[in-house]
Amino acid sequence: MSEILSFIKTKNPGEHEFHQAVENVIHSVKPLIDRNPEYRQEAILKRITEPEKVFMFCIPWVDDQGQVQMNRGFRVGMNSAIGPYVGGLRFHPSVTLSIIKFLAFEQVFKNALTTMNMGGASGGSDFDPKGRSDREIMRFCQSFMAELHRHIGPNKDILTADIGVGAREIGFLFGMYKKINSEFSGILTGKSLTLGGSLIRPEATGYGMVYFASEMLSTRNQTLAGKTCLISGSGNVAQHAAEKLIEMGAKVLTMSDSAGYIYDEEGIDAGKLDYIKRLKNFRRGRIKAYLDKYSDALYVETDATLDHQPMWDIAADCAFPCASHNEINAADAGHLVKNKVRLVCEGADMPCDADAVGVFLESNLLYGPGKAANAGGVAVSGLEMAQNSMRLSWPREEVDQRLKTIMKRIHKSCLEAAEAYGFSGNYLAGANIAGFDKVVNAMLDQGVI
Repeated sequence: MSEILSFIKTKNPGEHEFHQAVENVIHSVKPLIDRNPEYRQEAILKRITEPEKVFMFCIPWVDDQGQVQMNRGFRVGMNSAIGPYVGGLRFHPSVTLSIIKFLAFEQVFKNALTTMNMGGASGGSDFDPKGRSDREIMRFCQSFMAELHRHIGPNKDILTADIGVGAREIGFLFGMYKKINSEFSGILTGKSLTLGGSLIRPEATGYGMVYFASEMLSTRNQTLAGKTCLISGSGNVAQHAAEKLIEMGAKVLTMSDSAGYIYDEEGIDAGKLDYIKRLKNFRRGRIKAYLDKYSDALYVETDATLDHQPMWDIAADCAFPCASHNEINAADAGHLVKNKVRLVCEGADMPCDADAVGVFLESNLLYGPGKAANAGGVAVSGLEMAQNSMRLSWPREEVDQRLKTIMKRIHKSCLEAAEAYGFSGNYLAGANIAGFDKVVNAMLDQGVI
């Protein structure tokens, strides 16, 4: 395995996030490779870690002052063995080719775990929608789609929402695609209901993560009721994770943004969460403004000079990192273990770095990796695609029930795969093996193409 990792790092220099994602999977699937020597003959590891397509393009657009701006766009189609590419769009200044490749690689296994016929992809831009007017965002999205439209299609590559891309951005992108191609098709998911979006899609990632966490706790005869919870982030995933946790009787103590975090010892209840939603979704404010209404809470600014984030040193039963990749390091993980946290479940993609994951796996806590725990979002994207194809809309209760069933199925497949290959109780290994096995079998069935 060290030989293939060395090959990948040499071939993709400087792409540290991509290296991390690949290493995460390769170590888990070694027993599967050892049991199937034909995988080496078929160069499966080299093939599955090489994107099938990579597009980089410039995105010129005009801001409200008449100044021409330039951003860079990306789309990576990692693997389409089990279906058309499906994966998010991320608009954020941190976006690089390495970030998009790691997201696309993770998406391959996440989509496979849903049992739906969806390949893995990701895309985005280093454009920052924060502080931009609706008109500026519209012009950027139209320029972005003017280039990308030729590479996507409802049976080729379907776009979903990620950081910085919500219903507003999806609407502008959809409108431009419809104008250029003269067709009203399910090319994007996460659309508003008026454009054929699905009920529960905005909530799906957060809700699905909580359903997965509930299944994890059930293996130890526990429930979320009464559990104290730390949540990082305050965007879509964090908001709906908090909403579902509160509904299931848990007590949410924290939420955060890039500037800092709030700690409410009394708990963030439904009314307080509604204030956070209005603050973040409509006023585009910072989480610090929570104290304007709830002054008994504590606000702590982010300190980049620290080797850990103090939020993860707050005593709690469960932790839900929902902000961004590599937000939890070994020091943070050590604090969580020291405080006897019972469960860490990832709402973001790869929010725990490799050292942190190692700490969790060596402890007795339940660790739910993002490719399994946050698969609810893409699962409901798949359900939205199905509804678009049938030209109908399922009621909220039906979509939610389907989401619960999918998350239970993912949980079960992770545990069974882990048990079958000597990793009993290890959700990371189970998720990697279950997803890898499905994709590789499809690749072998199709020959060398």
